[in-house]
Amino acid sequence: MKFSELGFEDQVLEALDAMGFETPTPIQQEAIPAVMDNKDMIAVAQTGTGKTAAFVLPILNAICKRGSSDKVSTIIIVPTRELAIQIDQQVEGLSYFTNATSIAIYGGGDGKSFDAEKKALTTGADIVICTPGRFMSHLNMGYFDTSGVKHFILDEGDRMLDMGFNEDITKIANKLPKDRQNLLFSATMPPKIRQLSATLLKDPITINIAISKPNKGITQAAYLVHNSQKIKLIGEILKENDHDFVLVFSSRKVTVKEIVQALNKAGLPAKGIHSDLNQQEREGVLLDFKNRKIKLLIATDVLSRGIDIKGINLVINYDIPGDAEDYIHRIGRTARGDNTGVALTFINADDCHNFSKIESLIGSEVNKLPLPEGFTEGPKYDTTYKKPFKGGGKKNFSKKKNWKPRKKQ
Repeated sequence: MKFSELGFEDQVLEALDAMGFETPTPIQQEAIPAVMDNKDMIAVAQTGTGKTAAFVLPILNAICKRGSSDKVSTIIIVPTRELAIQIDQQVEGLSYFTNATSIAIYGGGDGKSFDAEKKALTTGADIVICTPGRFMSHLNMGYFDTSGVKHFILDEGDRMLDMGFNEDITKIANKLPKDRQNLLFSATMPPKIRQLSATLLKDPITINIAISKPNKGITQAAYLVHNSQKIKLIGEILKENDHDFVLVFSSRKVTVKEIVQALNKAGLPAKGIHSDLNQQEREGVLLDFKNRKIKLLIATDVLSRGIDIKGINLVINYDIPGDAEDYIHRIGRTARGDNTGVALTFINADDCHNFSKIESLIGSEVNKLPLPEGFTEGPKYDTTYKKPFKGGGKKNFSKKKNWKPRKKQ
């Protein structure tokens, strides 16, 4: 199938031709006709499958057919500002030959950006891509007329629910017209996503493209290594292999800072991206990485989903992600499209059991490489060992001497 067979308006086909897109991906082949038929839809598709264009193209086509108006017609809710910016950029490219307008709305900006967002909402940008919290701030002020909204799209639905946005999503949906089209995209289908879809969607078409398997173009391997050896190991890997565009993941922002400091000290220029950076700093680091001004980026899982940066040829998991699914999202930053890439994971003694869960999920054993010459032997791969639980849980204050419940203020 070719894009020219899907019934797009000439303006949309011109943009696809200019961008060199001829053949739709599987998710695009299935989703685009359903969206163009104004059906509600839930689509399970991992990042890297072309899902953004699967909803952006038919929405742009609808705008071409009916023309722009002075009201917002499409709201796309996403979990992070990085994804909002990226989708807005894709909309900008795909809408080049149309009259459609779009804006990304997300937190962390100054008063000027808030005013620009308010203007777009009140004068009617066709497509609004937004994070839930920031959008709620505008909704609560009462100046946004939602009556023109025809399409309501949730992208990375499972991620948003994991981040606690369920209530905000429900409040936003309740403010919109009842006779709108609803599209829900998610990388996984946990029970809470099914519950959300039952609440929001009407007789939805279900599309399942996602398979919890890494891209075949990714060469996976792992090192059994002690924490004290990890920084040195990164240096050895970069020295011995031709990897010029590298993304390193760590689960904690404090570790990201420590890695950046240690690598820079070791003569390996690196930058970090995490939630402690303000909006301008995060955008600057990400843009520099995309433009190859930075070739070694250390990041938290804020970059593990939805971010499409072409040319990353090596992903390193400095530590094991807390969720086995996140491993697939992390390593999916390399081998985008038809490209190939390498994903290396550092496993310490405490991580063996959790990494075995990842191997179970992907259905194969990841090759464990010997440490380079000069390294002391790493830990054994003992999947039966579980890190002992230390503390946590609610404290039983009622057993404390002279304890009394606090009076309500």
